[in-house]
Amino acid sequence: MKKNHPIRRFVLASAATVSGIVLLLALKPASDPAAASAQAGAVPQQSGAAQGAPQRGTAEQAGAATVLGDVVQTEYGPVQVRLTMSGGKITKADAVQAPKGGTSDQKTALSVPKLNQEAVTAQSADIDSVSGATYTSGGYKKSLQSALDKAKKAGGAPASSGSAGSSGSAGSAGSSGKAPAAPAAQARVVTGTVSDTQYGPVQVRLTLSGKKITKAEAVQAPKGGLSDQKTALAVPKLNGEAVAAGSAHIDSVSGATYTSEGYKESLQSALDKAGV
Repeated sequence: MKKNHPIRRFVLASAATVSGIVLLLALKPASDPAAASAQAGAVPQQSGAAQGAPQRGTAEQAGAATVLGDVVQTEYGPVQVRLTMSGGKITKADAVQAPKGGTSDQKTALSVPKLNQEAVTAQSADIDSVSGATYTSGGYKKSLQSALDKAKKAGGAPASSGSAGSSGSAGSAGSSGKAPAAPAAQARVVTGTVSDTQYGPVQVRLTLSGKKITKAEAVQAPKGGLSDQKTALAVPKLNGEAVAAGSAHIDSVSGATYTSEGYKESLQSALDKAGV
């Protein structure tokens, strides 16, 4: 067949047309991977947005700070308070150390939850001692105060911790002026009445700053014979409890009941005189 024969030209043209159609059909699926890759590219963007939420949560949690108070040694064991603070407020308080062993376990289980709750409620260390756990309460309050002091220095003291925090923000002039003068003006010594007991007189003398007991001592106590030993055992404990409790609601010392009762009576009379 000649090269220029009509049938030959028709066959070649048809073959070219079919080849073109096949090529077009072959090219259409190639666009799908491109769309798929575009969709695949959208997935990392969504996952990136999801990762943004935890980052914001971390930033919010960063506003909460934990402050550990000093370890306070008591007669029955160490006490240490840890505070969680957010926005200048105590949101949680717990004792990471507390007296344990024997009856201390029961007293700790009774007192610590109450002290934790009071710390959060009061937003300060001005909280009541728990009856029957005077030493633990006293140690708790001291450690709590040290934690608040640390938070104050870091700029996170509770607003209710008061003028001390505001004076720090106002400048050193306020703190250097008022703070030393006030305790000196309010410090005073008050002596209670003599309480006569079966083994001898007991009389308590208090040193107070404002309405807080800073020192307690027995200027009179039973003496002679076994009384010397009982006095030496009981009086230091009673003195410590009076300062820790800030009141006459303190425990009697086992084995020195008369001395303890006389001490509390004289202590109460001193507090009455002081107007506490």
